[in-house]
Amino acid sequence: MKKFRKVLDGLTTSSPGGTMGSPSSGSAAGTPTAAPTPKEIDIQETLVSENFQMCKTVRHGFPYQPTALAFDPVQKILAIGSRTGGVRILGRPGVDCYCQHESGSAVLQLQFLINEGALVTACADDTLHLWNLRQRRPAVLHSLKFNRERITFCHLPFQSKWLYVGTERGNTHIVNIESFILSGYVIMWNKAIELSTKTHPGPVVHLSDCPKDEGKLLIGFESGMIVQWDLRGKKADFRICYDEAIHSAGWHHEGKQFMCSHSDGSLSMWNLRNTLKPFQVTFPHGKIQKDGRKESCKPILKVEYKTSRSSEPFVIFSGGLSYDKAGRRPTLTIMHGKAITVLEMDYPIVEFMALCETPYNNEVQEPYAVVVLLEKDLIVVDLTQSNYPVCENPYPMDIHESPVTCTAYFADCPPNLIPILYSIGAKHKKTGFSQKEWPIAGGLWTLGCNTYPEIILTGHADGSIKFWDASAITLQMLYKLKTSKAFEKPKPVEGRAADLMEEDPFAVQMVSWCPQSRILCVVGISAHIILYRFSKYDSNTQITSLEVRLQCESEDVISPSDNENNPCFSESGSNSPQTHHHHPASPGSKTPEGNKDTIPCLKVKERMVRVPPGYQAELVIQLLWVDGEPPQQITSLDINSAYGLLAFGNCNGLAVVDCLQKTILLCMSTLDLYGGADPYQRLTRSPRRNRQSTSGLTELSDNQQSIDMERSKSPTSVKGPGRKLSLPTDLKTDLDHVNGHCTSPTSQPSAGKPRVPMGPEGPRLTRRGPGRPPFRKAQSAACMEISLPVSHTEVGYASRRAMLQQFHGVTMYSHDEHHSTPPYSWTDKESRENSFSRSRSSSVSSIDRDTKEAITTLQFGESYGRKNDALPNPCLWVGTSLGVALVIPMSIPADHEERMEVPVTMGPSGTVLMLKGSVLRFGFLDCMGSLIQSPYEVWRDLNGPEDPDRVRKRKLVHFSPSSSQDSCGEGHLAVVCSERQAKVILMPSQSVLFVHNITESSFVLRADVVSVSNSVCLACFCANGHIMTLSLPSLRPLMDVNYLPLTDMRIARTFCFTNGGQALYLSSPTEIQRITYSQEMCDNLQEMLGELFTPIETPEAQNRGFLKGFFGGNSHNFDREELFGEASAGKASRSLAQHIPGQAGMEGMKVAASGVVGDLARARIALDERGQRLGELEDRTALMMNSADVFSKHAHELMLKCKDKKWYQF
Repeated sequence: MKKFRKVLDGLTTSSPGGTMGSPSSGSAAGTPTAAPTPKEIDIQETLVSENFQMCKTVRHGFPYQPTALAFDPVQKILAIGSRTGGVRILGRPGVDCYCQHESGSAVLQLQFLINEGALVTACADDTLHLWNLRQRRPAVLHSLKFNRERITFCHLPFQSKWLYVGTERGNTHIVNIESFILSGYVIMWNKAIELSTKTHPGPVVHLSDCPKDEGKLLIGFESGMIVQWDLRGKKADFRICYDEAIHSAGWHHEGKQFMCSHSDGSLSMWNLRNTLKPFQVTFPHGKIQKDGRKESCKPILKVEYKTSRSSEPFVIFSGGLSYDKAGRRPTLTIMHGKAITVLEMDYPIVEFMALCETPYNNEVQEPYAVVVLLEKDLIVVDLTQSNYPVCENPYPMDIHESPVTCTAYFADCPPNLIPILYSIGAKHKKTGFSQKEWPIAGGLWTLGCNTYPEIILTGHADGSIKFWDASAITLQMLYKLKTSKAFEKPKPVEGRAADLMEEDPFAVQMVSWCPQSRILCVVGISAHIILYRFSKYDSNTQITSLEVRLQCESEDVISPSDNENNPCFSESGSNSPQTHHHHPASPGSKTPEGNKDTIPCLKVKERMVRVPPGYQAELVIQLLWVDGEPPQQITSLDINSAYGLLAFGNCNGLAVVDCLQKTILLCMSTLDLYGGADPYQRLTRSPRRNRQSTSGLTELSDNQQSIDMERSKSPTSVKGPGRKLSLPTDLKTDLDHVNGHCTSPTSQPSAGKPRVPMGPEGPRLTRRGPGRPPFRKAQSAACMEISLPVSHTEVGYASRRAMLQQFHGVTMYSHDEHHSTPPYSWTDKESRENSFSRSRSSSVSSIDRDTKEAITTLQFGESYGRKNDALPNPCLWVGTSLGVALVIPMSIPADHEERMEVPVTMGPSGTVLMLKGSVLRFGFLDCMGSLIQSPYEVWRDLNGPEDPDRVRKRKLVHFSPSSSQDSCGEGHLAVVCSERQAKVILMPSQSVLFVHNITESSFVLRADVVSVSNSVCLACFCANGHIMTLSLPSLRPLMDVNYLPLTDMRIARTFCFTNGGQALYLSSPTEIQRITYSQEMCDNLQEMLGELFTPIETPEAQNRGFLKGFFGGNSHNFDREELFGEASAGKASRSLAQHIPGQAGMEGMKVAASGVVGDLARARIALDERGQRLGELEDRTALMMNSADVFSKHAHELMLKCKDKKWYQF
């Protein structure tokens, strides 16, 4: 009966409404509730809903999966289309615009209306769109949807308003760009080919007008047929039937000959005087074999034929290499005269385009560069130099140089930080670029007035960290740090050891950075932490290494009596202050036959190393292997420069390291952190029951039964199948399609017996399923662990675990009170025995269904560890995946010399606070509602030259909760946010002032306390795509926008908030999307964005006479309006294509209105230009009148002279 009463007490303690100090914590979602408080806190909140608006600001990086390319030679702007329907428009640095087609269809082709401020896009859904670029945010003006034919090729002649559209059926249609309506003039395929031809010519693959006569249209069909169509006569001038399929064609500027590229790797030259056969056929990369035959070559996908005044023509093409050499990289070939240069590319070529001096196709082209769009890069080749160097790319196109694994965003950084990072990073820039400036220099961008220093950090799979200047919605590389340099190169291994090794062992999992003290802490996937300090000078250093055993012995402790006799972290001879919880740094040792025990995953460089200026490694902390099992990944990290402490945790427990003394202060299991204040009743499992391991893979799902919570078992005595929880997200190919694996329940040894090592066929191997390594081989090192709670989402997933499993085969350690049926059956009796005492919204379930309470968040700060504390002390706030918040007070010596010698003391205080779901974030407010910053140490360069005036002591900056509260008394407010709930707690009384249930149907992925509009709020991003802000401290909902559903774990892993109402996430493996939820930022965004279109006078055509240049005519007057207009060609069939008007609604009106000022400025400039031209016209008219007067005078004099002469006198 006593035992039963204890169970009831445990149920009462852990009930949903039983949160300490909050009788109303079980309130409905979205309803903040206030609890009675011992004293009134009167804070005037200034934030209202009108202060918030969600808006995308800018997208950085390389366009993911590019498909098309276009260039405006007059405006000098570039457009790139992608497979997901996106269009990036680039100009000078700062001019970067992203547009998205609503349909999401792939962009097949792009065509600029040269110098008109418009762009035509052809998409895979057979729709043409006309974009207006004369505004900072382009919008669609017209769309034309083809219903019966598939679009294959488009061509828009310069200064023409008629667009030629080729289709899969071989027909050519003509679209009026102004009205976006089809003309009745159609070139049908059966009229274009000869009547004797029995086969269909195939889709249209090329369209171009003859440079000599705009009334002649060259049509290329896939089968190899080429037709020149006379638009006036509506007949074919000539037809060419070639044996090989055609991929592209290009004219000589004189219009007398053209070149075609073919599928057999050949180039054919054709003369219009004789089209019976080509006058030249070349195989640029085809060699003659010994038997006299040409070796087979790959297709030449595109060719451009450009002429030059001072030299031979340029022939530029992609492809055409011979098949015999496997593994050759993609190439771009430049033929200039007899010289053939082959440029090897790192990635496949998507598209290329030669940049020429003139936009007219009937003039000498004078190419000066080639833009090459690769699958993962954009390069510009300088054609003016014989060695064809590459121009330096000013855009941040190398974000994905190694797959991005984590991000961090810092706004309002110290102003001197960006220049010093840039100066050090500039010393390591690559060289060998062309001296010519980047040719894509169009648009106009000015630095906005509301700018402040912003820095973005990206962690990568190869262990590198990049610092980016993100001020004024731009992105520029500042500095790159390679964390792998702190370690020895891993030696190649074979066999089972190779399966246990990570493919990317240095991959960055998370970063913690203090901009004020310039201390950087990096967590790697191999359970290692590196502490860096910044210095402007190089130095010779030896890296200190600490090894932490955050796992207990491998013995399986089953019964409570055994556990009492074998405390989890007790070890004789321990030299730590807490001998029962701390393992000293032990030297690495290997057990026989490659079995690993008490060794780290990586080997730190032990010798003295010379490190350059910048971030220099000072300390490396590594978790150790235990009993042949690798350490669990680190799930949380925090560092405080003022305290000189670093804390980290995983699913086994918590460790705290003194960064100044280089010692381990605390190493505790999560259960031991509670002391006697454990809020949960944890049941033991019957020692008679023994679960057998199942071979193969089992599917993870949520269960009606709760997971067993065994207090008697140590955190690491569970022999789980997969010690490493990771998300195998393959950013190197397509991140959305990766096969992960789940693991099965494991067998346990008999009660009271130590586990005996067994052979490969024993439980040690089979508990993972056959051949499953505990360290999963990451297909890229974007294999980052993420601890999210199980829940129903609003995007079609039964639970969070099902969602994660579908995307990445992730294994979780949380469960929900709403579960689905398990794929493998447990008996009811076993379920009851292995169940937790109540169904909870968030608990911990390891992949082997044993207790794993992870440390999910950590925060150092000045706070109150106990209710009776009178003054704030340094504290460490700890959040766990069971929704528990713990406060650990610390005693840190104040004197500098004592701090370096006297050990810091710390220990659990017994303060336990409860929330629903895993704890995500802590924040601290004073009693006036202002955010309390964490204390920090002012940066000082330890490697600087000796200076007697320089202060050697540490200078600390503290933000004490009681410093600004003389009128409010002692105390401060603690903001605690979990995956389901947010609470504001008054310290030190620990009274819950406000509670808000954020979501019931989903779960929060990211949360942070941020400053917006001179106030603070709590920002949350949920898995169902909602972004919410809550006022502080009252937790009133201020904004709830359904912004972005969680479609893959890349977003969850990289989403982060920052001050100023900004956030970012990795929208694709190669792009960073920045957003804002501040109304003020949205209002100022138009001023911060660059102008894509600037008024530029179109260059005049060359070799024109005075009268032709004056009246704007050319040598071949061709009135397309008369030919294609409705009066002569009639109307097209309504069923052929459907016209769709441009975007409407308030957003479109705002976008259009945003360009009014620019339109007025352009109109003013146009008026000035018109006045200037009228002035020139007046001068010319006066000159002609003077000439006429002189001519009249001379004629009159001649008449008078000859008037009286007879005919025979001449």
